[in-house]
Amino acid sequence: MEPILNVKALRTEFFTYAGVVKAVRGVDFNVYPGEAVGIVGESGCGKTVTGLSIMRLITYPPGKIISGEINLDGTNLLKLPEPKMRKVRGAKISMIFQDPMTSLNPALTIGFQLSEMLMLHKNIRKEETKKRVIELLDMVRIQSPETVFNQYPHQLSGGMRQRAMIALALSCEPRIVIADEPTTSVDVTIQAQILNLLYDLKSRVNSSIILITHNLAVVAGLCSRIIVMYAGLIVEEGTDRQIFDNPKHPYTWGLLRAIPRIDEQEKERLSTIKGLPPDLMSPPKGCPFALRCSYAMKVCFEEIPPYFKLEEGHRVMCWLLDKRAPIVKRSG
Repeated sequence: MEPILNVKALRTEFFTYAGVVKAVRGVDFNVYPGEAVGIVGESGCGKTVTGLSIMRLITYPPGKIISGEINLDGTNLLKLPEPKMRKVRGAKISMIFQDPMTSLNPALTIGFQLSEMLMLHKNIRKEETKKRVIELLDMVRIQSPETVFNQYPHQLSGGMRQRAMIALALSCEPRIVIADEPTTSVDVTIQAQILNLLYDLKSRVNSSIILITHNLAVVAGLCSRIIVMYAGLIVEEGTDRQIFDNPKHPYTWGLLRAIPRIDEQEKERLSTIKGLPPDLMSPPKGCPFALRCSYAMKVCFEEIPPYFKLEEGHRVMCWLLDKRAPIVKRSG
């Protein structure tokens, strides 16, 4: 099966007064038809910048895509002029942003904003758009869609605004939807509803999903493949079974330990990963996780690890998988 999206050697940097921030440092991955891929990692690891780079929403100054390829259905998006790229956004690839209150225009009704997208990309006549928009609002389980059609974003709850954003992203039935922390601004109950909605819509509209989150628990049950990012690099990639049942990178171990467990004592403190991520203005020459890793060896500080391939589809950037390395047991 050919991938819909192929990202090769993507590098994105930000030019600031203090120096150049190397936010994404050579990322490669594929997205296949109808699949959901999770990109996880701490804040600042490069996952959102990767999503914005795919959408070509990095603007200079200060940000710039330095090199690489982003191939959508065989077309390198980085070579498209901006007018053609505008036709791709929304129609073939769309994004659900982290905060719908800042993504939706507060001065325009929900109905107008969805209608505008349909008229721009689908050539639907103005008089036909209302019916289609109401169908979309109903599809994302918004109650009283006829009323919401005429309402402004501030009149909706956080969960309803996020549903409206999902409807906007899916309005033109894109090939890929990038969901950037779609559950951050809502409470736990609404989080579960939003994730269930994304799961249902994935099969309904046959779009592939890239789910960006800092929480591994969020991708469980929705994503069939998981990419773990750290310091602008992919440090582990595998299927959901490989990542949850047989993780191999110490950073992935730390993320899994940080997930709250229902079988732990009530007063048990949540596990944390000691230390801080490296300064991406001057990234370390070795493994970026070495300073925080309990198993770091001399080589970890001197050379960046290659990818070690385990099972089919499972790759890990860690010197512990070298045949010369000592055998260590996963902690936690």
